[in-house]
Amino acid sequence: METEAIELRTADGLTLEAELRAPAHDAWAAAVIAHPHPQHGGNMRSIVPGALFDALPPQGVASLRFNFRGVGGSDGVFGEGSAERADVRAAVDMLAELTEGLPLLLAGWSFGADTSLAVVDERIDGWCCVAPPLRFGKIEEMAARFDPRPKLLVIPQNDQYRNPDSAREVTHDWVNTRIEVVPGSDHFFVGRIERVPPLALAFLQTLATTTRA
Repeated sequence: METEAIELRTADGLTLEAELRAPAHDAWAAAVIAHPHPQHGGNMRSIVPGALFDALPPQGVASLRFNFRGVGGSDGVFGEGSAERADVRAAVDMLAELTEGLPLLLAGWSFGADTSLAVVDERIDGWCCVAPPLRFGKIEEMAARFDPRPKLLVIPQNDQYRNPDSAREVTHDWVNTRIEVVPGSDHFFVGRIERVPPLALAFLQTLATTTRA
């Protein structure tokens, strides 16, 4: 499946590099994929965004991944997690326009997961947050926590930054939020990365069923 290089434009005037993979026919859903921490080597080709970007389009999911500001060919500098919310919104703007009417998933890994949880937009149908540390930005700024739309938190059993018990404690009062534990995995999904895309795909299928009901 072809990968199309595209550019995103943020509300504060930056140009971000991004890539799009879309089924030629019969796409039934869409996904924006956000990468891990820019200051720790994270980019749109990191292992989890890469796995989702490879796996979802062949299953009919138009997928867009992008580099946060200051990463790769994207303009700007690191924004401490707050400015990056505008980057996520720019990606949602682009993909929602290209896939109008399709269920739209906002997905992210680590820093990208936390940043995604801070973005609420009427066009988003759900959040799939992989190994969210729940510490990049204040918990109270993660606006999705009390949003009625579905949220799936994929938590590695041996995550070094937020293990399942801790994640359950922090999110005990979150609305419409489910935790899925990946047995035997750590934060970086060494030897377990193949378990992530099926969880995201199954969650998307549930969103599509709900959206179309």
